[in-house]
Amino acid sequence: MFWKIVGALVVAWVAFMVLGAVIGFVFKAVIWIAIIGGAVFLGTAAYGAIKGKSDPKRLRQ
Repeated sequence: MFWKIVGALVVAWVAFMVLGAVIGFVFKAVIWIAIIGGAVFLGTAAYGAIKGKSDPKRLRQ
């Protein structure tokens, strides 16, 4: 009976370790994707602002 309890605790511990590693990896990946996306967005907005000043596009009515 003792070894069944110890075995169950070891299996639960390994499962939590694997789950923690997967969640940690996904969290880091999402953070890096957000950082890269924000940089691309800011770069595109800056390029559009600079390019738009020299060549304004207006709607004709």
